Amino acid sequence: MGRKPVASSPGQNICLELEDYSTRDTSAVEFFGLKAGRDPQPQAARLAEQFIVQNRPFFDLLSVAVSRDYDGSDVWLRVETGNAVGAVPLLSPFSAKPDFGLVVQPRFPWKGIGPMLAETGWAVSPALLRLPLLKRSERRVPPWVLAFTVLARLKALLDKLERRFEVTEQEVSAPKGAVLWEQYAVRHMARGRFLDVPCRFPDLRDDRRLKGAIRYAVERQIQSLETQREHGGFIQALIALAEMLLMKVHGAPACRPSPREFDSWLRQSLKSDVLVEGVQAIEWTVEERGLAGLSDLEGIPWTMPMEQFFEAWVETIFRAVAVRTGGSLKAGRKRETVAPLLWDPPYLGSQRSLVPDLILEHEQCTLIVDAKYKRHWEEIRHGLRTNHEDAIREEHRHDIHQVLAYANLSEKPVVVCCLIYPCTAATWASLLERRRLFHQAEIPQRSRRLSLWLTAVPMCAAAERAAGPIVEKLRETLSVLQ
Repeated sequence: MGRKPVASSPGQNICLELEDYSTRDTSAVEFFGLKAGRDPQPQAARLAEQFIVQNRPFFDLLSVAVSRDYDGSDVWLRVETGNAVGAVPLLSPFSAKPDFGLVVQPRFPWKGIGPMLAETGWAVSPALLRLPLLKRSERRVPPWVLAFTVLARLKALLDKLERRFEVTEQEVSAPKGAVLWEQYAVRHMARGRFLDVPCRFPDLRDDRRLKGAIRYAVERQIQSLETQREHGGFIQALIALAEMLLMKVHGAPACRPSPREFDSWLRQSLKSDVLVEGVQAIEWTVEERGLAGLSDLEGIPWTMPMEQFFEAWVETIFRAVAVRTGGSLKAGRKRETVAPLLWDPPYLGSQRSLVPDLILEHEQCTLIVDAKYKRHWEEIRHGLRTNHEDAIREEHRHDIHQVLAYANLSEKPVVVCCLIYPCTAATWASLLERRRLFHQAEIPQRSRRLSLWLTAVPMCAAAERAAGPIVEKLRETLSVLQ
């Protein structure tokens, strides 16, 4: 049934909190604070339907499905999460304001995901959403998660920062622009400084005030990151990035920008997205914003597709496999594995290409990998003792059919189709010790050998270690061909 319902009252700021790929039933009567009513179920049903309809675009941002149910005694909001994590505001059916919120946490802790993000080269990272701030910010989401996004935006802003004319006053040896005659006569001629001519003129230079604000933000980020070194070596990489940005603005004095300056930067007629996002990053740093979640401060709405993150993690592991086995790796993330489907006659409404996540090529063997960020591995390993056994089996069959469809993309004498699921580090270590990490099936074929592998990789920063068993398994296959 999920977590216990949370008592509320109309207009109270509350958040629904779940993990990815989970389900929670919440009493609509308690959620909307209607327990004191004489017959609250009809009103709860109406409010639930209105709540679902008006917030559907926000639910979609986190791949969340919400439905209304009635069990004869109470009206329930059933919330089913998918493969995205993050936090978004939700509109209240009472006020039509973002007084509610939805938070989806990764089921694998941030302590492991953080180093993994760094090890993948930040190929996938949290995306910040242009939505109203949530009334709460998640202090359990480590500050470095936002720090990377802030630093990336400041780097883009510095790379594209345009020079502009600024009116400046300077003493020059030859008149330039407008000569400040009164100042020249009183302060310079009287002291015999005839060649120091004070002038006012437009000068083409970088926006020193904006650079000063960038320096202020970078220095604050470094101070924050210095307190987080215990999270792992990747924090040092973020500090190095921040110090590199600091070198680019060393000539501008650090200055905390005022609200008026933020407004002036954002009101420029020719402002770009890079400028807007960079100024927002400075503002978040100045106001000490955090990512939205469940603590008491306002937070920034955000999302991160865990399916894409997991695919990037598996790609990182297989890059190590390719190096150690001498193979050539292609990644679907980079559109290197796209195989068009040529329909005759053309049919725009159907699938137009096949895109495996990874293809590892050897001289006589092709390994095709499909990464699935699902719970299947744990559930199948425990005998599918769940309330959704049939649905899980059907979805697992679909995964197998999908990866086997990719087998026709190779003409090598040996083709291995591999489904990879995530698991905890403890589960992975146990399976490895008991030699149960791989499940293998042979598909009869006359012209070639076709194998299906099912395996799992740990959700922790150990790409080289996770690659080890895959390398051994692949070498066994390749040795038969020699």
